[in-house]
Amino acid sequence: MQIIDYKNVELCHDEIIVLHDINFAVDEGEFIYLCGKTGSGKSSLLKSLYADMPIKRGEARIFDYDLSKISRRQIPFLRRKIGVIFQDFQLLHDRSVRDNLEFVLRATGWKVSRQIDDQIDLVLNTVGLPKKGYKRPHQLSGGEQQRIVIARSLLNSPQLIVADEPTGNLDPDIAAEIVGLLHEISRSGTSVIMATHNMSIVNRYPAKTFVVENENIREK
Repeated sequence: MQIIDYKNVELCHDEIIVLHDINFAVDEGEFIYLCGKTGSGKSSLLKSLYADMPIKRGEARIFDYDLSKISRRQIPFLRRKIGVIFQDFQLLHDRSVRDNLEFVLRATGWKVSRQIDDQIDLVLNTVGLPKKGYKRPHQLSGGEQQRIVIARSLLNSPQLIVADEPTGNLDPDIAAEIVGLLHEISRSGTSVIMATHNMSIVNRYPAKTFVVENENIREK
């Protein structure tokens, strides 16, 4: 089943064209790489998926939402279907891993403490860190912090994971582990779109690849 369908889409930032004539589709459970140089527009395309970059022209649908017409009231509901992974982690360093995850759950409407604890246990197990919940982020390695960020992205059982250069700050072996984990998540039925300029990772874990360059996107 198709979850994303972009047809002749144009993205602009402050009236400057970032990408144009985008034709791009993603199926349920599919793993997609977005490759391109820094500044090519990869991040802008990812932001458009969760309505943080407006659609200037064209047809852009994700799940049951028309991104060219989406209302402010609809955006929080769209974003609960999408888990976002950032390169710079964006973890809160004044609290434990579990408290970081609980903060997100309560902010998205979870109220029952037992259900919150069970969901935190589930995502920590999924990323292979069941015993790290009581540590603070600064007590973890870079690879462990990125696994926690992946756990955070899974909290609301998203249909889509969007990962913007998730291996950019990691050494090659740890980067490979993180990409392998994202592929496992994809095989479980969650679509994953990963932006990267690291072609060695793409070659090691092959999947459908789109190249972003010259204000456009094409399948490799």
